[in-house]
Amino acid sequence: MIVLAIIALLLLAALGAPLYAIIGAVALLGFHLAGQDGIAVAVEFYRLADMPALIAIPLFTLAGYLLAESRAPQRLVRLTNALLGWLPGGLAVVAVLACAMFTAFTGATGVTIVALGAVLYPALLQQKYGERFSLGLLTSAGSLGLILVPSMPLILYGVVAQQFHTTPPVTIDDLFLAGLLPCALMVVMLSVYSIWHARRVGVAREKTTAPELRAALRDALWDLPLPFVILGGIYSGKLAASEAAAATALYVFIVTVLIRREIPWRKLPHVAREAMLLVGALLLILGFSLALTNWLIDAEVPEKLFTAIQSHISSRGAFLLILNLFLLVFGMLLEGFPAIILLVPLVLPVALRYGIDPVHLGILFLANLQLGIFLPPVGMNLFIASMRFGKPVLTLVRAGVPFFLILLIAVLIITYWPALSLALIR
Repeated sequence: MIVLAIIALLLLAALGAPLYAIIGAVALLGFHLAGQDGIAVAVEFYRLADMPALIAIPLFTLAGYLLAESRAPQRLVRLTNALLGWLPGGLAVVAVLACAMFTAFTGATGVTIVALGAVLYPALLQQKYGERFSLGLLTSAGSLGLILVPSMPLILYGVVAQQFHTTPPVTIDDLFLAGLLPCALMVVMLSVYSIWHARRVGVAREKTTAPELRAALRDALWDLPLPFVILGGIYSGKLAASEAAAATALYVFIVTVLIRREIPWRKLPHVAREAMLLVGALLLILGFSLALTNWLIDAEVPEKLFTAIQSHISSRGAFLLILNLFLLVFGMLLEGFPAIILLVPLVLPVALRYGIDPVHLGILFLANLQLGIFLPPVGMNLFIASMRFGKPVLTLVRAGVPFFLILLIAVLIITYWPALSLALIR
């Protein structure tokens, strides 16, 4: 009977059944085999409503969708180009920074490639950066903001990790702080490579004029306070993550709908609906995954997994290396949200036994997913970039190789130098 149920679930998954249905079925089957009532699954959905940090997810998602529908991407590119365009490789540096910031605010790497790719790709080609470099830069930089406040994957990792009541505890505010320096490292490394490439191919420097800088600042006047609302509020301790999310959503709504009027009232319900469809799907998966997590804990699956791993891997350094490979592989096969929800309950308890800080684990976890999302065979960014730029996937894979190697070095630094992630919070 059990074997038949497992085979049926595998067939359903192979036929494309929704992820939340598979997770829910596994949780119900697990509780049934343990002799427990299926009401344990429903209880987890009730507990979701009691999580203060959870309110940040729909609010940040709505703010991100509003920004994506407005002209904020174009204003961001114009302002950063006015400020940094004079550097050698200035436009490429602008692309890296703009992609990192926009992904952080929207929480979706694909949205960044679609929204900013239309602006940056023709500009990079016009300045003679070359097609291969331009494609690789935009495809890889699209995922940079996943560990930068107010990234949705960071919040989701925090919500899942809090179920384990770790010592030290995992808070959303700590994760926001922990991602700042690792993200800065990745941005700097890609920027240095971009500057080197620009000099090698002879890209001419842009001359930023004072009138253009003033015009860009004036154009972005209403957008400039937004990072200070989020970063200043959270990093100063004045606002919790949920409060910062509420302030962000309100501010973005006022600017995009009431002041700039870039999103008409008739379109607002459509934008809100699209945002809440994502949130609803995420909450369904999260509720079932928390039930599955509780069953895994009750069945002592993490302890058994740790025992099996420890018999072959005794050192912390070796475990971290294997963990990186494991996360890279799953990052190629799963999108960010499902990967976090499915893997964190298995990886976190084992990592704690090896003495890895849970906040540091969250940053290296997402840093690896950033790499996997633009790697074959099914890295989502590859296919989004292929559709956006009209290029074959294999062309994008070849174009992304040097950027992958640079980010891989950054991920190894983040992995084996915990202080980079923990310096601001421990």
